[in-house]
Amino acid sequence: MIHIDGQSLEFREGETILERAQRAGIDIPALCRVEWAYPVQSCRLCVVEVSGADTLLPACATCAGEGMTVHTASEAVVRARREILTLLAGSFRHETPLGNQRGKSYLQELFRRYHIPLPHPPSGESGPAEFPTPNIRYHPQKCIVCHRCIAACREVKNIGAIDIRQVEGKSRVVPDRTELCASCGECLQVCPTLALTDAVGPGGWSAWKGQRITTTCGYCGCGCQMDLHLEKGSVLGVSARDHVGVNQGSLCAKGRFGYEFIQSRERLTTPLIRGDDGSFREADWEEALSLAAERLSTLRDRHGPDSLAGLASAKCTNEENYLFQKLMRGVLGTNNVDHCARLCHSSTVAGLASAFGSGAMTNPIRDVLRSRVILVTGSNTTENHPIYANYIIHAVQHQGAKLIVADPRGIGLTRLAHLWLRPRLGTDLAWINGLMHIILQRGWQDQAFIDERTEGFDELASILRGYTPDYVTSVTGIPAEELHRAAELLGTEHPASLFYAMGITQHANGTDKVKVLADLAMLTGNVGVEGGGVNPLRGQNNVQGACDMGALPNVFPGYQPVGESEVRQRFSRVWHCGDLPAEVGLAATQMMPRAREGSLKGMYIMGENPVLSDPDQGHAESALDSLQFLLVQDIFFSETARRADIVLPSASFAEKDGTFTSSERLVQRVRRALSPPGGARPDLDILVHMAAHLGTNWGECKPSGVMEEIASLTPSYGGITHQRLEAGGIPWPCPDREHPGTPRLHEQRFSRGRGVFFPVHHREPMEQASEQYPLLLTTGRVGPHYHTGTMTRQGVGLTRLYPQALAELSPSDADRLGIGDGERVRLTSPRGSVEAVAQVSERSAPGEVFLPFHFHESPANRLTAATLDPVALIPEFKVSAVRVEKAE
Repeated sequence: MIHIDGQSLEFREGETILERAQRAGIDIPALCRVEWAYPVQSCRLCVVEVSGADTLLPACATCAGEGMTVHTASEAVVRARREILTLLAGSFRHETPLGNQRGKSYLQELFRRYHIPLPHPPSGESGPAEFPTPNIRYHPQKCIVCHRCIAACREVKNIGAIDIRQVEGKSRVVPDRTELCASCGECLQVCPTLALTDAVGPGGWSAWKGQRITTTCGYCGCGCQMDLHLEKGSVLGVSARDHVGVNQGSLCAKGRFGYEFIQSRERLTTPLIRGDDGSFREADWEEALSLAAERLSTLRDRHGPDSLAGLASAKCTNEENYLFQKLMRGVLGTNNVDHCARLCHSSTVAGLASAFGSGAMTNPIRDVLRSRVILVTGSNTTENHPIYANYIIHAVQHQGAKLIVADPRGIGLTRLAHLWLRPRLGTDLAWINGLMHIILQRGWQDQAFIDERTEGFDELASILRGYTPDYVTSVTGIPAEELHRAAELLGTEHPASLFYAMGITQHANGTDKVKVLADLAMLTGNVGVEGGGVNPLRGQNNVQGACDMGALPNVFPGYQPVGESEVRQRFSRVWHCGDLPAEVGLAATQMMPRAREGSLKGMYIMGENPVLSDPDQGHAESALDSLQFLLVQDIFFSETARRADIVLPSASFAEKDGTFTSSERLVQRVRRALSPPGGARPDLDILVHMAAHLGTNWGECKPSGVMEEIASLTPSYGGITHQRLEAGGIPWPCPDREHPGTPRLHEQRFSRGRGVFFPVHHREPMEQASEQYPLLLTTGRVGPHYHTGTMTRQGVGLTRLYPQALAELSPSDADRLGIGDGERVRLTSPRGSVEAVAQVSERSAPGEVFLPFHFHESPANRLTAATLDPVALIPEFKVSAVRVEKAE
C-alpha cells in the first residue's frame, strides 16, 4: 500500500508514483513525460516529497513502494515547481501562436495554476522552422526542448523521424533524414507549448474557443475517439483526448489530418438524374425518390425480387446498414444484399465461424500488453491500423513480448521483429502447417486444452506429418532454422496472440488460411485467454458492424441464417411484412457476373465504389453498364456514381448520429457535428423515405430507435442502447441491459461448443508467374490513404504525403528491367494495363511488385483477377501475374 496525499492505494509491481497518482485522479504536473515511453526526466516538474528521502524525487521515475508516504503539493514541492516555471516563462515565447493550434497550451495552464507572470514576449520572432512533414509547423521560439516529441516518435510509434540537435548554438527539434515521417501527429499531440501546430486547417483557429464534438473516427476499424473542432459550421481541426478510447490521445495521419473531405467543394449536394442524352441534371428529392422507387418496383414486378441487388456500406452506421438490409429483404423481397466485407474479410467470417462459432476478433487490443509472443501476418499494421500498432510496439519495447512478423514484404513492424519470416506470395498454408508440424514433433502443444475444448485433432496431426521443415522451406523460401525458432517461441511461450489482415484473407484459399491460424491458436492453447487470441484487423470503420447488421446474403442481423423459418418469422413479425425470402442471396462478387449476363437487372449501391474496389475492373465496368437501372447513394461523385441512372447525395460520418462497431467488437457512438452540405441527407433518412416511396411506412425513425429495434432482434446487441453508449463503448455480445459486454470471447467454451481443427493442405495461387508475365503483383493500402481514395484524396493534407500511385519493386528486378526510381512504368496482366511511378525498394522481394489500390488514374484492380475463394467468394487480390516495363 502507498499513501499519496492521504489516500491509501494499492499499486502494481513496477508502477511509478506518477502512474499510480494518475489512476487515483491525483494530478501531478509533468512537462516531459509521454505515456508508453521511458521517463525522460528533463523537466523535474513532477517532483514530489517522499517521507524518508533527503531530496524531492521525480514521480515519473520513482517506483511506488510499500508503506511509502507521498506529498504531491507540499510547500517545498510547490516552491520547486514555481522556480522551474519562472525560468521557463522568462526564457521562451509563450503567447498564443498565430498558426493553426492543436489546443490550449499545457504550459500556459501551469503558468496560470502556479501564478507565474509572463514577461513581455521577446521581439524578433523567426518564422516556423523545417519539420519532416508539411502537415505540422514547428515554432522553435516556443520549444522548451522537453523531448516529449522525440519520445513519442521513437518509442510510441517506433519511427524516430525527429531528433534534438544544436542549430546556431541552440537546441532545436530537427528532421532525422534517415527515417521517413509518418505524419501521424503524435509529436503534435504531446507538445506542451504549442511549438508544434497543425498546418492543414485554416490559420488562426483557437481550439478552446470553438465547439468540440466527440465522435468515432470514420476511417479504419480501430475505432478511435476524436474531437471535431467547429466554428461557424466548419471543421477547423481534429484532436484526441488523453486517456480516452482505444487511441488514448493518439491518431494516425488520416484521423488527424484527413478531415478536409468533410467540407470539400466536390461533395454531392443535390440528387442527380441521368437524362436521355446521357448527361446528369439536378432534381429535387421527391422526383429522385419517386423515380428510383418506380424503377426498382417495376423491375421487381416484371422480373422478380431476385432481379435486384444491393450493396450496403462499411462506411455507414450500424443503424443505416440495418435499415438497408431491411429494405432489401422486407420491402424489395430479396436476400441479394452484401457489402465490401466480401472483398476483405468474408474469409474471416467463414473461417473463424467454422472453427470457433464466431467470425470476429477474439480479444481486445490491450490484451496484447499481456502477450509473451505476438505473431503478425498479412497485416501492415503500422500503416493500416496504426493505433493497434501502438499497442504491439509497446508490448515489445516495454513489456518484453517477442514479435514474429510473417510477410513477403518489408513493413514497419519488421524493424521491431525478433524474427521476420519472409514467405513467397501465396504460401501461407505451408509455413503455418510447418510451424504446427514442429510444435507437435517437439511436444509443445497444449494437450490439455486440445483434449478438453476441441475436436478434429487427430485428423490435423495426420496431415501435418508431411510438412517437414525441408518441404516447407522448398515451398515458402523460409529457412528451416527460422521455422524452428518461430515454432519454439509459439510453442513454449504463453500466452501468444495472432494478428492478421488481408494478406491472409484475400486469396482463393483465404478461408483455409484463416482456419489454419485458428488451428495454430488452438494447438497452443491461446484461445479464450488474456494476451492470446486470433485477431483479424478489419479494414474499414464499420465493416464489423455491417456484418453484424446482416448486410450479407446468407444471414439476418446477428448472423441468424436466412434459411431458418423461425428466424424469418421473428423478423417478419417485427418488420410487419410478408414472408421473407429463404434462399441465400448473391454475394457482391456474384452480382457483377449476373449483371453482365443479364439476370440481374437493377442495383442499389450505398457508399461503395465497386468500379475501383472490385477485381478485374473492366469486367466490373461492363457489368454495371449492363444493368437496366443503377441507383447510387454517396457523398462524392465516385467512379461508380458516374455510371448511375440516379445519384442521391448522402451525409458523411460528421453529419449523422448512430454507432460504429470497431474491429474489437466495440460498439461506439457516432455524433452529428455538422449539417450535411446543401440538400444532402443522412443515409438513414434516405432509406426511410425510399421505403415510403416503395409503399412501406416505417414511421419516424431516429438512430436511437433503430438501435432499439436492432437490440430486440439481435441477441448479441440485446443490451446496447444509445443511452448506455454515452458512458463509453460496449463490446458484443451484450445480451441484456445489465450486461457489461464481453471483451474476450471463448473464455470458458467456444461459441459453437468445442473448437474444430481443420486439416488443410497447401495449394499454390491460381495465377503463377510465366514468361509473358514474370512478376507477381500484390495490392494493398498505404498509410495516408483509405479504400478507393474518395475521402483521403480530397484536400491537400493527405494528398501531398502520397500524391500518386507508386509501383514498388525490388532493386534486382529494377536493375534487370532497366527501370530507375521515379520513372513511369506500365504494369500489364492478362486483364489490362495501368501506369504508375516506379519506387525501387528493398521492401519488395525479388519477383514481386506492390501497387496500392487508391488511385483511379492507376487502378490496381484493372490488373487483378476475379478468381474466388469457393467458400467466402473473396477474390485473390494478393497474387496476380504481371509484367513491368518502362512506359512509352
